[in-house]
Amino acid sequence: MSSKGHAPDKSSGGKQSSKQDAGNAAYQDKSWLLSVYQEMCYFRRFEERVLQAYTTQKFAGFCHVHIGQEGLCLGVQKALRPTDYMISGYRSHTQAIAKGIPGQQVFAELFGKATGCSKGNGGSMHMFSKEHRFLGGHGIVGGQVPLAAGVGFAINYEKKDDIIVCYIGDAATNQGQFHEALNMAATWNLPCLFIIENNRYGMGTDIKRTTSIDHLWKRALAFDMDHGQVDAMNIQKTHEFVSNVVANIRKTKRPYLLDAICYRYKGHSVSDPGLYRTKEEMAEWMAKDPIIQLGDFLKKNKMATEEELKALDKKGKERARADEDWADEQPIPPEDQVWQNVYAD
Repeated sequence: MSSKGHAPDKSSGGKQSSKQDAGNAAYQDKSWLLSVYQEMCYFRRFEERVLQAYTTQKFAGFCHVHIGQEGLCLGVQKALRPTDYMISGYRSHTQAIAKGIPGQQVFAELFGKATGCSKGNGGSMHMFSKEHRFLGGHGIVGGQVPLAAGVGFAINYEKKDDIIVCYIGDAATNQGQFHEALNMAATWNLPCLFIIENNRYGMGTDIKRTTSIDHLWKRALAFDMDHGQVDAMNIQKTHEFVSNVVANIRKTKRPYLLDAICYRYKGHSVSDPGLYRTKEEMAEWMAKDPIIQLGDFLKKNKMATEEELKALDKKGKERARADEDWADEQPIPPEDQVWQNVYAD
C-alpha cells in the first residue's frame, strides 16, 4: 500500500492504488453515482450564486470560488467518516458544505449574518464548525498545515481512530511551515492526509515558474513520506484512490501527501480575470469537467438520460437559490458581538 520513496504510477493515478478503473464494480451503484452527480451540480450552482451575489455587492471582501474542483471535494469527502477532521485554505465554501455544514449557514456567513457558521465573524475565508469537525477556512497561505499536524498529534494522544484531512494550494507547498509540518507529521507518525489542490496556479503564477520539481508529490521524498498522484477531475478515480489511502492511514497512522491534479475555471479570486491562461488551455480543461465526465459515464452505462441529468441540475439550482434566499432573511449580529472572542477574559 505504501508508495514511500517511489514515483507514483501515472497510468493508475498514483502508486497508492492498483484499482483505478471507473468501470469497477464499486462504481456500478446507480443511486450513489446519481447522488454525487446531483451534489456536484449543487456545488457548482452554489458557487455561481456566490459570484453573482458578490458582483451585485451583496457582500464584500475577499472571495475565492471552487468551480471546477467539485470532483476532488466530493471524491475525498465520500471516503471519510463524519468524525474525521478537515482543515483548508480560503477556497472552502463547498468543502465546508461537504463536511456537513448546511449551505444556508455558509451563505449566511458570506453575508455576515448572525446565523452564519462563524456567526458572521469570518466571511468567505473563514468557514468553521466544531460540530462537523471542519476547522477552517484559513486566509494565511499554508497556515493550516501546522494546525493539521497538531490535530493529528491530538488524535494519536487520545488514541482515536480518526484522521485529519488538510487541503493545501499548490503554491502553499513553497511555504516554510508546510515543510516543517510535514517533517513533524512523518517523524511522529501522525494520521494526516495532506492534499495538494494542484490547479496549476498560485494566484496568477504558473507553479512551474516557482518550483524546481516537475511533480509536487516529490515534496514528500524529503520526509520519506507516503505519497501519490490522482486525476482529481474524475470523482470516481478520486474516491477510490482516497478510500485506499484513508484506510491505510487508519491502519498505519502514517501521514500521506496526495498531489491532486485539478483545475479552477474562474480566477484566483473574484477580482482576477484570469488573463494569464490561454483559450486553448481553458478549452482543454473544460473538456475534463468533473460533472461532464460523470454525466457521460452515466449516459454511456444507461444509468441516466440527458433529461434526467438536467433535472438533477435543476434541483441543484433550486437548492442553491433557497440557501441564498434563507441567508437574505437572517439578522445581522448584535452590536456587542464585535467585542466577543477578541480578548481573553
